[in-house]
Amino acid sequence: CFVCGESGATITCRETGCERSFHLPCAVEGRCITQYFGLYRSFCWEHRPQQAVKAAPEENTTCLICLDPVEDTMSYGTMVCPACKHAWFHRGCIQKQALHAGFSCFTCPHCQNEYRFLMEMLTMGIRIPYRLGPSWMDDEAYEQLYERHSRCDARQCLCPGGREQAEEEGPWQLLLCCSCAAEGAHRRCSRLTNSTTSWECGSC
Repeated sequence: CFVCGESGATITCRETGCERSFHLPCAVEGRCITQYFGLYRSFCWEHRPQQAVKAAPEENTTCLICLDPVEDTMSYGTMVCPACKHAWFHRGCIQKQALHAGFSCFTCPHCQNEYRFLMEMLTMGIRIPYRLGPSWMDDEAYEQLYERHSRCDARQCLCPGGREQAEEEGPWQLLLCCSCAAEGAHRRCSRLTNSTTSWECGSC
């Protein structure tokens, strides 16, 4: 490995004629890039791709993610969004965001550009996992967001089966508040006719 000097380096720079090899964990220290798509090509510090955007951060520019200062020019550790050219961030910060956001939710933190930003980050060696949603949606704190309200919140529930019972139609059909969907009521408990299609809770 040209970075640590130890044996077992299995990644070789794809530039023709370059014989530099390195371990994957040594890539960041050696300022190398591995592209996690297509042919999974890797490049040493000398032959790695550079961002083509002609932009430079203004004085006292900070990373949009960690809010710490960035370097005064584009570099291996300082990157910019190719679309808006105003979003500056550290490589490590945008890598962490990519790992949490996943392929379907990874966008520029400033302009929300999707395709151009994502392709640039892939080319520059940012690993973006393929998953249906961001990792924070797996958190238990977000589970309730996926649950539909399923009880009658009328002051006096008249349903013989109780507040939790709901039928597809008729007097015991449960209607959710058309504004917040956080409260519900059986038709009969809120004195709604069968022709009523929407209901709004007292809070809304």
